[in-house]
Amino acid sequence: MNISQAETVKIIKFEPEKCKECLECERACSKVHFGTEDGGKMSAIRIIKENSSLRMTNCNQCGLCIDVCPVEALSRRPNGVVWLNKNLCVACESCVGFCPGEGMRKAPGHLIPFKCISCGACVRACPESALKLEEVRLQEIKQVVYHRLGV
Repeated sequence: MNISQAETVKIIKFEPEKCKECLECERACSKVHFGTEDGGKMSAIRIIKENSSLRMTNCNQCGLCIDVCPVEALSRRPNGVVWLNKNLCVACESCVGFCPGEGMRKAPGHLIPFKCISCGACVRACPESALKLEEVRLQEIKQVVYHRLGV
């Protein structure tokens, strides 16, 4: 299968009504990316409390960042996940600034950005089952993102 021909991708879905704000998901994610359980800025998933409600920010695998990378360090894998090649990345942060969903991250003390790779570590770590890995059609993701951007 050609990388550009992926039709579906697994993304993290959040059910805020189930979340107890333990942040085990963030700790599991930072363990995957950096070998630490710090969570927070070291995690590709963030649970944010706004007023009395919760929301999640995470990469939805839309792929808009692929087009802004000046060195083509971002690409879509056969499984649909947007992947950052750390060997090609020059740490310009174009992808971080451009991401409409705050999914591309920059960790303190690290030059290269990082993002969700849909590994499911956060889903497995959540004791309340507030997260799930769900397969969606890429076309549906793009329609939502482009609508939010007014395109």
